[in-house]
Amino acid sequence: MKKGIIFSGMRPTGRLHIGHLSVLDNWINMQDDYKCFFGIVDWHALTTSFENTADIRNNIRLMLLDWLSAGLDPEKSPIFVQSQVKEHAELHLLLSMITPLSWLERVPTYKDQILQLGSQGKDISTYGFLGYPLLMAADILVYRADTVPVGEDQLPHLEFSREIARRFNHLYETDILPEPKAKLAKIALLPGVDGRKMSKSYNNDIPLDATTAEINAKVQMMITDPARIKKADPGNPEVCIVHTYQSIYNTPEIEDIKNSCRTGAIGCVACKKRLAGVIDNLLGPAREKRRYYEGQPGLLDEILAAGARKAREESGKTMELVRSAMKI
Repeated sequence: MKKGIIFSGMRPTGRLHIGHLSVLDNWINMQDDYKCFFGIVDWHALTTSFENTADIRNNIRLMLLDWLSAGLDPEKSPIFVQSQVKEHAELHLLLSMITPLSWLERVPTYKDQILQLGSQGKDISTYGFLGYPLLMAADILVYRADTVPVGEDQLPHLEFSREIARRFNHLYETDILPEPKAKLAKIALLPGVDGRKMSKSYNNDIPLDATTAEINAKVQMMITDPARIKKADPGNPEVCIVHTYQSIYNTPEIEDIKNSCRTGAIGCVACKKRLAGVIDNLLGPAREKRRYYEGQPGLLDEILAAGARKAREESGKTMELVRSAMKI
């Protein structure tokens, strides 16, 4: 018996990197225990990229390949494109009728992103961007999801969804929309190879589809202890990006690596070489799966079509209940 219903999704804004792997692993581990729905949320991509939509379709395909190559199983959980399930939009519209403007304006990320993107010369003071937390709530509630895997930074968004569910149920004297609870993911924040936030725009990421050569090149870019000049100099692992990655992806050897670094028994070049091998072994199986799916474009279309059918079936049941409660 399933523990509950889960919805989760990602915006198709570009290729995924190794920092996303822990999120995907979390999804994969939940597939057997929960009834899961996974959406490629292309409407959300429009909230900040409405003026440049040329890459969205290709990014959807790339994201699907990343998900499948990481091990997400469409036989267990529907994988679909948000815009192919119109019930998301209908519930968003109906919920917008009951949502106070002040609730949207107080979402922590709203003003932060307005200022951040404004400093880059981009104006996103649009109706769509203001309402994206409500669209996110509709994504969750349209499946009557009672559990949402999130990081701590997303808790305000989930609380907003809970408030919307409570308001709807109170106004229409019903209990059809559950108040989704958080399933906090224990995910280490993975920095980019230069120590900054990992992002393809900084070219400091390691893509999930990286080749062996690309992995080697990215690991060679990693910042090590700046005080360590010679190979035999004792190092400080705590200030080294390579050590951060070793502690996440090479746990069986981490104590040996840490001690060898402190005593100068291993140099930075050798340490990087060991790390590159570990990451290459980690991503190798995903590369093989990806090659298979890349050669099956018809299968990719079938996976998304089947996922959308299952998602529409489930979300359609919710919308019948919503319309009935609202007497429309």
